Amino acid sequence: MEKLLKYQFFFVPLQYDTIINSKFMLMKEPNRILFISQEIYPYLAEETPIRMLNRQLPELFQASGYETRTFMPKFGDINERRNQLHEVIRLSGMNLIIDDIDHPLLIKVASIQSARIQIYFIDNDDFFHRRKGVVDVHGVEYPDNDERCIFYARGVIETVKKLRWTPNIIQCSGWMSALAPLYLKKAYGDEPFFKDSKIVLAINDDEYKTPFGTKFAKKLLIDGVSPNDVRSIAGFPVGYEELMRLAVDYSDAVVFTRPNVNQRLMNYVETSRKPIMPYKEDTPNTAYLDFYNSLL
Repeated sequence: MEKLLKYQFFFVPLQYDTIINSKFMLMKEPNRILFISQEIYPYLAEETPIRMLNRQLPELFQASGYETRTFMPKFGDINERRNQLHEVIRLSGMNLIIDDIDHPLLIKVASIQSARIQIYFIDNDDFFHRRKGVVDVHGVEYPDNDERCIFYARGVIETVKKLRWTPNIIQCSGWMSALAPLYLKKAYGDEPFFKDSKIVLAINDDEYKTPFGTKFAKKLLIDGVSPNDVRSIAGFPVGYEELMRLAVDYSDAVVFTRPNVNQRLMNYVETSRKPIMPYKEDTPNTAYLDFYNSLL
């Protein structure tokens, strides 16, 4: 009887410890993906292929076990009441300085109930709230689209920092998100939230026509971003192709989302020796998951 009691007393703690360790082994944190998009359906009413893709990808990755966060600009033609947007006070209130001028950052949020995804909106009265899209009522591109582009990229990054959320993958879709790779790699490269993130540049067919001004490269400079980092676009007007080349330089991989993207830009990507996912005609499927997972 004595031997039996000793035997039981000795082994019960070991069995309990084994069960606890097994549970810890099974508790693995899900991968996280951040989508920085220029346009998403249904917040911009016209149902274009890119807007639908930017809605479907977060849904696909979330259904596959990823945690997701999705951002877009809060353009003036987004109906806040109909789409049930509301401001997130704890994330708003920061000022971003661009060309020596302070611009208040407002963060709003809404949900696409049918897709079970949440969208964060970057807003500012001057850059977004009072203006629709990237062109005025006459179809003319806004002269400060360069600063809107800067504000959007920096606004997303600062908001993700406030959320204290660490993405494994960051996808940038649309030229208005094209500065995020530069800032993530240079200004925020040592931040614990981003230092191990893989950046995927999604190249669409959404070229802008009016080049950004010759002072654009200077406007990009903040702590961590030096003139040498933007020398490829310094001192001359910056068109769509030049902006996207800069984005390619600071990205880890590239996805082509449309069949008719800029051919010179496509050639540049091919010579960059970065992982490339060619255009897929079907709706988002496992090809996206396989490609993104291969980067981890």
